[in-house]
Amino acid sequence: MNLRLEMLQVARLAPKLLGDSAPLVEKFLRNEQAEAGGFKDRSGQSDLYYTVFGLDGLLALQTQFPGDSVAEYLNRFGGGEKLDFIHLCCLARCWGTLQHATSVRASGQIREQLQDQLNLHRSHDGGFNLLPDQPKGSVYAAFLAAGALGDLGAPILEPDRLVQSFRQLQTRDGAWANDHHGKTGSTNATAAAVVVLTNLGISLDQSVGDWLLARAHPEGGFVASPETPIPDLLSTATTLHALACLQRDISGIRERCLDFVDSLWTNEGGFYGNWSEDKLDCEYTYYGLLALGHLSV
Repeated sequence: MNLRLEMLQVARLAPKLLGDSAPLVEKFLRNEQAEAGGFKDRSGQSDLYYTVFGLDGLLALQTQFPGDSVAEYLNRFGGGEKLDFIHLCCLARCWGTLQHATSVRASGQIREQLQDQLNLHRSHDGGFNLLPDQPKGSVYAAFLAAGALGDLGAPILEPDRLVQSFRQLQTRDGAWANDHHGKTGSTNATAAAVVVLTNLGISLDQSVGDWLLARAHPEGGFVASPETPIPDLLSTATTLHALACLQRDISGIRERCLDFVDSLWTNEGGFYGNWSEDKLDCEYTYYGLLALGHLSV
């Protein structure tokens, strides 16, 4: 299972809609790479999390790739023993991107260490948790772990137990909450659950797709929950990807979604996260590419 490569294949279609604006997006992403080799967070510092999106954005544009400088940055983290779970997954994903785009790859020792560190976050119920040795998993942690392990070429051990962990997080409305504290469905948690479960070969009821389509905002895009008033780019990109996994038709909302994504683009080459944002970054710019990729087909 390689969730990132599946998304990347779709994001590569974005230039079809960007047209002459594609070089502006490339310029923006290149300017977001810091001198340290990683890509900048919102404070301007190199961060593994944002490096994932900077690399995938450049890879989606199929342009020259900064492999050597990024590899030098990644090597500083070794096997990830001092990283929290999110940044551990990001380290694995960055190495996976380099291996896909260049001849650069992590050493066998680093790959084994990363895999071991990831599996320490397997929860007692068979899922994954942001913290090690926890009784219950979360959808977000499982999504990150599945992507990271896929980038390392490592299997998910006991996948049936992971599926059962997901089942316990399904809400009464047929969606998913991120963790056992949630009582109602979350758009991004539901989208992540759909992506992981369909990649594991699990057939899902069409009501899940209905629930996701109901999160479409009248002015375009998707909202993060039934109670959220405005759409955002993260929810839009992830929902479009999940609907594609479910093979659902989006023709009825495609134009509105295109208008929404266009409303978040700037001539600086980046995308805002929502209508109230005033800060650009690699993350939302990548989600803009992913959304456009789905809307181009």
